[in-house]
Amino acid sequence: MENANLIVRQEGVYQLTSLGKVSAIYYKPFLDTLAAIEANEDFWRDHDLGAVPETLLNRILDLKECRVVKDEHEHIYDSHKAFMENVLTASRFMGFTSIFLPSYPSMFLEMARRNIPISIIVTPNVFFKLKSEHSAEIEEFLKYKHTSFHVYDSAKVAFVVTDRFVSLSLFFKNGTFDPRTDLVGFDSSSIKWGEDLFKHYKENAVEIKNL
Repeated sequence: MENANLIVRQEGVYQLTSLGKVSAIYYKPFLDTLAAIEANEDFWRDHDLGAVPETLLNRILDLKECRVVKDEHEHIYDSHKAFMENVLTASRFMGFTSIFLPSYPSMFLEMARRNIPISIIVTPNVFFKLKSEHSAEIEEFLKYKHTSFHVYDSAKVAFVVTDRFVSLSLFFKNGTFDPRTDLVGFDSSSIKWGEDLFKHYKENAVEIKNL
């Protein structure tokens, strides 16, 4: 580092040079990015990242406090219960899903009835499933002024963002959805990252105002 003019020794103490101080500004984000990747290395390695836009992948260091929550078969109910508790105590909710779960329509409607601002984005296949099997719930959901419902063409991702946490689920590289592994964060940087991911999809989705 001395040869590179990044540090200098003065009176037995090493100090950063002017170039060293400039390098340090960029070195910390680099270390944070590595830390964010290494902390959840298996998650990033095993899943298809195509649903995450490059601008947000470049901000992966914002997720350095996130940790993987993996459902073991014998504890799957406990982890789902914890997820639902975090969702139901939220004061705002944003979610994107390319998969269908029968419990979600009633959950979203219950939140809307409690005057919680809620915005949902689904893929066309999920939309047609909801329309054919849960039209009454969707119609009531759309009547509230604090709700929005959008359809996005296609994306291999499912995620939730609230004022409390962000939870990200991805597909495996072979194209199958991973229902047991979520990347979860409760800090402000992770939540902001999730909000920006939702904004990306909402800006490119079609709003549904009535069935």
